[in-house]
Amino acid sequence: MANSTKLTILTPEKEFYSGEILSLNTEGEDGKFGILAKHVPMVAPLKPTVTTFIDLSGKELKAFTSTGILRVYLGGVEMLCSACEWPEDIDALRTKKSKERAEERLLHKDGVDVKRAENSLLRSLMRMKTVE
Repeated sequence: MANSTKLTILTPEKEFYSGEILSLNTEGEDGKFGILAKHVPMVAPLKPTVTTFIDLSGKELKAFTSTGILRVYLGGVEMLCSACEWPEDIDALRTKKSKERAEERLLHKDGVDVKRAENSLLRSLMRMKTVE
């Protein structure tokens, strides 16, 4: 289809998604961006966010995507992510506890790897947002 592109999302464990899409919205280290068919080739580092895309039937799908790399090439988009989860696969209680631990670490910074705690907090917040 001329107005679609192939999306492949890979994690270390599996191929999370593979199919034709009409559009994709995600977030990289430089901010949010969208991808449509025939997008200029590019590579972008990804940050934890809620990624949304529209399949050929017009259905909007959303998933939590963690850090990784996005590559747009002639004919497709590849996302290589550390983790990726559908909303129904996210454990809300576990996510809430992870958020609280990260906030506690950031409150008492002595001996804490602040960057790691900030990343943990961001992942938790984006997982929570995915489930909303």
